[in-house]
Amino acid sequence: MSSKEYFGKVAKEWDQMRREFFSEEVREKAYQMAQVEKGGLAADIGAGTGFITEGLVDRGVRVIAVDQSEEMLAEMRIKFKGCNEIDYRLGDAESLPLEDGEVDYVFANMFLHHVEEPENVIKEMVRILKPGGKLVITDLDLHEHEFLRTEQNDRWMGFDREDVKTWFLSAGLKNVLVDCVGTECCSGSSCGCQDAKISIFAAVGETG
Repeated sequence: MSSKEYFGKVAKEWDQMRREFFSEEVREKAYQMAQVEKGGLAADIGAGTGFITEGLVDRGVRVIAVDQSEEMLAEMRIKFKGCNEIDYRLGDAESLPLEDGEVDYVFANMFLHHVEEPENVIKEMVRILKPGGKLVITDLDLHEHEFLRTEQNDRWMGFDREDVKTWFLSAGLKNVLVDCVGTECCSGSSCGCQDAKISIFAAVGETG
């Protein structure tokens, strides 16, 4: 099953699944590291049903929500019906449907471990940032829970923080920081015989 197929399949249950996986602390850390300011424009990459977008809109930030799953975006439209601060765009991480230098912030939450080539995707996210813009990625630390490959379509078993820092620097970002969120992503296998509790990192970098 492809990543697109997987997320299309779970779209209607995603909000409940997300609450079981990780808490709002993740997005609060992301907003803090980005130093989000009212009136800005952000891209939420792999937006899902709007976990990151929701908090941004509450802070007075306009959002371009990008996802490869039509089903996810459909659920998001229902959830935010009547909100005029969100621009929904269907697209892939390798070729984002945004112009060069279009946004002030880019957020990607629990998204990077689902892509084939993380370093290239980071460069693509940097492309759409304005000068002085900030990229914030929140994702899983390196782990060994192989059942997540088959049951949740994970492509990567988390990441080494030094690798993430290197990718940010290679993409031309400065003031790079990779920090611990202070909470875990929790998931159990379908058989009930395995439990994963994985620490979460937050990485930020700024364009020149």
